[in-house]
Amino acid sequence: MVIGMKWRALLPGMLAFSLSAGAFNMNDLKATLDDLKQPAATSNAPASQPSGLAQFTAQQQADSLKQALTQGAETAVRNLAKENGYLGNAKVRIPLPENLQKADRTMRKFGLGKYSDELITSMNRAAETAVPEAKKLLVGAVKNMTVTDAKDILLGNDDAATQYFRRNTENALGERFKPIVTQSMKKVSLARSYDRFAGKGVKLGLVKQQDAHLDDYITRKALDGLFLMMAEQEKEIRAHPLQAVGDLAQQVFSALLKR
Repeated sequence: MVIGMKWRALLPGMLAFSLSAGAFNMNDLKATLDDLKQPAATSNAPASQPSGLAQFTAQQQADSLKQALTQGAETAVRNLAKENGYLGNAKVRIPLPENLQKADRTMRKFGLGKYSDELITSMNRAAETAVPEAKKLLVGAVKNMTVTDAKDILLGNDDAATQYFRRNTENALGERFKPIVTQSMKKVSLARSYDRFAGKGVKLGLVKQQDAHLDDYITRKALDGLFLMMAEQEKEIRAHPLQAVGDLAQQVFSALLKR
């Protein structure tokens, strides 16, 4: 009975202590919540992350571009080097030189079109044979590209990379292409006849000097076709970056597309 009376005496004090402790904990919690609501300027929270191209270093941008351009150059060369790569593609198919086209129309009226067709086929086959020589030079141009070159290309026109390739490889490519074209054209007697005819035509002002030799004409047209297909590859990568090879190239070109 005495023990029961003692517990009844202690109970109000215990309850008071419990309520006081509860109030203390709630106040601590409120203070913590108030701290979380303070403006960002008073906290040590990191600044927002950069977006767009700014999230990549200049070297990362250059590396991504090199990945994509190597892919584009190899694809363009591979597509042109196969049989009918030039002949079967209306965009790059090499036609007769302008000065022969009128003669071709006349010849066809007399049933002699097979000679023109033979020459056209041979010219395009020569280009298909020569174009694999481009791969090494194009890949080399990519490796020699500076960070500044890459930045200018990324922020340039849709064919900025193709123009870079043309400036840096066209002369060397012509030197590689021409001997192969010349060797291929030796198999066609009409080619020798054309050279003799063109030589006379230049003196009379009937034939353009740049078309005086068929191997020069084919080499020039083969290069035009190569750079045209590279420009198409470049536009495709810019428009559809997820098709670019490598994760870094995909990320950088995706960011570029959104800027």
